[in-house]
Amino acid sequence: MENNQSKTAGRIILAVGSLMCLWVGAALISALSTVGWSVSTLAGQYMTAIGMVKPLHTLVDYYTHIKGIEYLICVAFFVAFPVFFKYVNKAPAQVKASK
Repeated sequence: MENNQSKTAGRIILAVGSLMCLWVGAALISALSTVGWSVSTLAGQYMTAIGMVKPLHTLVDYYTHIKGIEYLICVAFFVAFPVFFKYVNKAPAQVKASK
């Protein structure tokens, strides 16, 4: 009895997942046809719509954007360098030679 319920639940999940995949595929094909089959244009419109990319109108906007990225790179370096330094300067393990 329990095995039948498990199979039924698996089939329902598979059916719902298949319907979702069809819906996503149809939405993607529709969006691509709207922008003339250009993936980069679609990605640019998507990133602008969700606020990931903002239009830069002045030099100050551009400089502020670049400065923020520079700070993120510096923080990543300050975290990664000590970890890498410890890894490189780790003492090698002693290995005993067998006879």
